[in-house]
Amino acid sequence: MPGMVQCVHPAGALLGEGTLWSPTEQCLYWVDILGRYLHRFRPATGARDTWSFDEEISALAERANAPGLIVTLRRGFALFDPASRAAPRYLHQPEAALPGNRFNDGKCDARGRFWAGTMDFDCVAPTGALYRFDPDGSCTRHDEGFAVTNGPTWSADGRTLYFNDTINGRIYAYDFDAAAGTLSNKRLWLAFAAGDGVPDGMTTDAAGRLWIAHWGGACVSCHDPVTAQELCRLPLPASQVTNCAFGGPDMRTLFITTARIGLTSDQLVAEPLAGGLFAAAIDSPGVPAGLFGG
Repeated sequence: MPGMVQCVHPAGALLGEGTLWSPTEQCLYWVDILGRYLHRFRPATGARDTWSFDEEISALAERANAPGLIVTLRRGFALFDPASRAAPRYLHQPEAALPGNRFNDGKCDARGRFWAGTMDFDCVAPTGALYRFDPDGSCTRHDEGFAVTNGPTWSADGRTLYFNDTINGRIYAYDFDAAAGTLSNKRLWLAFAAGDGVPDGMTTDAAGRLWIAHWGGACVSCHDPVTAQELCRLPLPASQVTNCAFGGPDMRTLFITTARIGLTSDQLVAEPLAGGLFAAAIDSPGVPAGLFGG
């Protein structure tokens, strides 16, 4: 069962997201998409660092063969090295014809390919899609028709990819061919109940359970990967819960981001820690995030 939630960085982020634990640095990277910030938090010392960007930054992964990160900016995939503080360098912009879209959530698979989704900036038009960006620079669209995308995450055996149609409160599962990097057999895995928020970012632990952030639901819920049955729930003192990732020396800390955007003045008074980074001890460890092969 999860332990108590603590706010470890009351950052007041407009839209906290993009949680990534670095085993090498023993730190948690996360972003404020609309604030255009990349944050770094070191649990051992409490140290915090921040980088400012000229456009939205939404997701990231460490590189396997070079220093720094691959990130999704508003328009596409880019490289950024926090140590150099040089400007990010775009690699590919797959939606030049859709200026109303932006990138949102994303992660690397076990073979070093970066999967990321786009969304309508106004969260209305179903113009978002799911892309796979490979280390050789090729980019493939695998699904489309989403107003807001979130995820992905994978099953413990790597044979299933889960992806969120956030606005419609649905999580889909796909058969995942790891060798080919392809998806098939799309099916509804979980539909959120009315009044329970909608599914935002998510992660998988070493036991294969899915941990899902509830935007508008003030919690992270844990689910069986096959049946989707809810196993436990971790409440937070913020209603807009956005993303989560395992980290810490033993990978048993769940780091959770939240947001302030969309809250009324009364809600902001009631939720003073909204937009903060939270942490909770979990009985099952997570697994290290995939590294980008480029």
